Amino acid sequence: MKKKPALGVVIRRTAPVKLYPFRRFFRGFERLACVRAVFGRRTDKILRGLQVEFNSFRWGYMGVNPDDGHLCVSTPYLRNGDLRHVYLDVVHELVHVRQHGEGQELFDEEFAYVDRPTELEAYAVAVAEARRIGLTERELFDYLKTEWMSDAEHRRLAGKVGVRPPR
Repeated sequence: MKKKPALGVVIRRTAPVKLYPFRRFFRGFERLACVRAVFGRRTDKILRGLQVEFNSFRWGYMGVNPDDGHLCVSTPYLRNGDLRHVYLDVVHELVHVRQHGEGQELFDEEFAYVDRPTELEAYAVAVAEARRIGLTERELFDYLKTEWMSDAEHRRLAGKVGVRPPR
């Protein structure tokens, strides 16, 4: 057995995460046709039970916790991001909430991010909603860009979800 170093301190290694009800911060999503299409008749029940965790990470946007499926949101992004992008990201992540609940692998490393079936489905729902709320093709293309994808991957994702890249 490996001997533990004598550090003279105690570190509790299981800190609880503070979770809040999703609908306390994100109201009305249960009425959106795109969200109802994602969850069907279970929409109200799922959103009523969904939890959200806020973090102060300066990088990233939002995502789904792979352990229990709760939503994780960067507070700097929530506060400073383009409101339409935050809205579309919530729609996108709700698709991942459903996928997680179905047991789908959200972070399947067999696929590049822009080729991952779970991402393509979530982006397709967000793109359709973006068009419904009036984003132009250029705005849609810009919305799809993240820091972790190359320009080639960005264009590939756009093509896969039916967004025309600018010339």
